[in-house]
Amino acid sequence: MSFATDWQKAVQDIRGDLSFDDNANQLRKLLRSGLLTLTDLRDDPEKFFLAHRILAERAPMLGPGFWIRFTVQYNLFAGTVLAIGDDEQVAQLASMQAGGLLGCFALTEKLAGVSSGMVVQTTATYDAAGDCFALNSPTAGAEKNWISQGATADKAVVIADLRVGGKSYGAHGFLMDFRKGGKLVDGIEVGDMGRKTVGNDLDNAWIRFKNVTVAKSALLRKYCDVVDGQYVAKKKGIRPIEMIGQRLFSGRIAVAQAAVTFAQQLVKMTEQYSDNKACWTPGGDAPLSNVPQLRGLYKVAHQRLSDVMSFLQTLELKLGECLRSSAIPPTELVEAIAVGKVKGVETAIDVCFQLKQEVGSYALMGDTGFEQMDFLQCCKFAEGDSRILMQKMARDRMRAFNKSRTGDPKEVELCAKLAAAMSARGEGAWDEEWQTVYELAGVVCDRVAGKWAPSARL
Repeated sequence: MSFATDWQKAVQDIRGDLSFDDNANQLRKLLRSGLLTLTDLRDDPEKFFLAHRILAERAPMLGPGFWIRFTVQYNLFAGTVLAIGDDEQVAQLASMQAGGLLGCFALTEKLAGVSSGMVVQTTATYDAAGDCFALNSPTAGAEKNWISQGATADKAVVIADLRVGGKSYGAHGFLMDFRKGGKLVDGIEVGDMGRKTVGNDLDNAWIRFKNVTVAKSALLRKYCDVVDGQYVAKKKGIRPIEMIGQRLFSGRIAVAQAAVTFAQQLVKMTEQYSDNKACWTPGGDAPLSNVPQLRGLYKVAHQRLSDVMSFLQTLELKLGECLRSSAIPPTELVEAIAVGKVKGVETAIDVCFQLKQEVGSYALMGDTGFEQMDFLQCCKFAEGDSRILMQKMARDRMRAFNKSRTGDPKEVELCAKLAAAMSARGEGAWDEEWQTVYELAGVVCDRVAGKWAPSARL
């Protein structure tokens, strides 16, 4: 049988109405099956993305909980080890998988917020006497929050500001034991983020570190190490935080594809219902799907979702080449992936919202998929919030404009407007002109998407 068939069979009985521990045990079982390995992101990226899409097909019935748990395990936790771990650390993933051990990815902090996760104040201070690190949350704002799988994980990749000899070397990753024998490692405190609108089968935790002793071998050391009490960069010009960011690229494609898959499934389920829902008309009963605006919406929805998925799969193939060779994606691809994330998620949200408005009381019923639409809210801010990504697009375009006032006429016009505003009113004009900023980003999105998918309706 094909991987797709085997994977569909393996996930067909996944449930979304379980406790944290029972839901986590579903992932432990899936891990032990070995159908998808923790290194497939590097070795077989097409299989990695396909597994995400197949699982997302069940999201209208399950909600976002298990899908998020799954991608945290395979992309964020294991993927970060692949990105910045040395051969010995990467080899540990096989034994973790065989043992069904779960990992969390502790990046986001309270002060920075989930949307700006790369701001890190958690500290990992090297202790020369003990040849180890002391992990601390120095303030309440430095506590990790919204850490998926934080209440059930055995291992953790913790992102912390590495300090050696009184000097900060910025954010680095540490692969550490989080629980031993089911009990938290000394010095780690964990609490639940609280009840959510959806996905309450997924544990989202806040984490506080108080002088947690971490072995020196925990530092993910493909690109750096601490040798004889000194920080050593192994490859000039490469910072670990930049390589940690590589997981955002694979995550953005996986999340965008999941959002589109969710929308496709919701449209399919709703269309099946409306095809069989008889409605009175003067000329006799007719299916609800015959209502002109609904019939038109289905046609447009199918085309829009198909087009944006095609765009995302083009990006997937290009990124897959980089993942296999451990190459840093070119700037043009990074920009296109950000555009794909925005276009994919926002198209899915738009289609599902329009559909909800056209099917009346059916959208209020349980087990229709509409009750799980906050899956798309999770997709919107995961691995790069749409607003944050669009801010970066606009700022990048402004930098290019300041070097050369050429390019797309509309972009040049909007850049000139922003430049004039900031010249007259200072940097604060950027925030005051926020509508122009996002209009500029939207025009950039359209240009980039048009280049990568010229025949698509995006």
